[in-house]
Amino acid sequence: MTDRVTAAVLVPEEDELEGSLRPRRLAEFVGQERVKEQLAIVLEAAMGRGEALDHVLLAGPPGLGKTSLAHIIREELGTGIRCVAGPALERKGDLAAILTSLEPHDVLFVDEIHRLNRAVEEILYPALEDFRLDIIVGQGPAARTLTLDLPPFTLVGATTRTGLLTTPLRDRFGMTYRLEYYGPGELGTIVRRSSRILGVEIEPAAAEEIARRSRGTPRVANRILRRVRDFAEVRHDGAVTLVVARAALELLEVDGEGLERVDRELLAAIAHKFGGGPVGLSTLAVALGEETDTIEDVYEPYLLQLGLIQRTPRGRIVTELGRAHIGAAAADRSRLF
Repeated sequence: MTDRVTAAVLVPEEDELEGSLRPRRLAEFVGQERVKEQLAIVLEAAMGRGEALDHVLLAGPPGLGKTSLAHIIREELGTGIRCVAGPALERKGDLAAILTSLEPHDVLFVDEIHRLNRAVEEILYPALEDFRLDIIVGQGPAARTLTLDLPPFTLVGATTRTGLLTTPLRDRFGMTYRLEYYGPGELGTIVRRSSRILGVEIEPAAAEEIARRSRGTPRVANRILRRVRDFAEVRHDGAVTLVVARAALELLEVDGEGLERVDRELLAAIAHKFGGGPVGLSTLAVALGEETDTIEDVYEPYLLQLGLIQRTPRGRIVTELGRAHIGAAAADRSRLF
């Protein structure tokens, strides 16, 4: 089958580079061993029967490989793929046009599927269960339903907020996989693989240092690696040693736990402006000049994982570990100046 890929609008340079670092096969995908094992079984079974793979829901924090897995599924199946972001599907006709253009066994990847318009979502129900598209033609008493048959296809949905998915949509996925944060060893492997692809000479200790400060997230590890590469090329001879990596990370304001400036500002705001909390999410967002969704989806998961903050019914509070981290960060800054 010919390779047909239709993608949503992307930022050219960064996304092309990010795409080049993505693993293409399941065997190349680092980490998430249980997910890979289960996925390998269902892929082999579906191909053995000559059927479309059952619909797959990939859940987890941003940057853990949901998009990469969607493209790997397509690569393993040897089919085409259509990619779209949930918020971009504003009208029923948008989704209908995509569904009717699919070939048998194609993959439809919907990122941020929890943000689908409810009216658009309803079109998916018969499409996912019966591979059927119901279109209402006309209005009032003269309205009638036109039914179009769709080829068997696989919907791969990605979400960072499983709780926002409606029950009818969630129940139509045959498989749900939750991706977890990566360990430093797995991230070190990813950093070394990415450095080979980028042509960066890197010491093993430098790769481990970058991995340790990457918030358990491959996307963050690759982003930091690119910035460290820039630093090494401009201020050194291009090779990334442990000393160079630490100097670059200090310039990037990434501390030993992987916290960046905004993370520390969030901790400091709760501790100092609001007396340690509890403080409501909307109040905290205004204080930081950030969107509530950004705080909840990007910053909080890692701070919660480290035990630096807590969510309570009354709001967010900073823990003793969080206070200790603020104190250590302040001490580090005082030694620099």
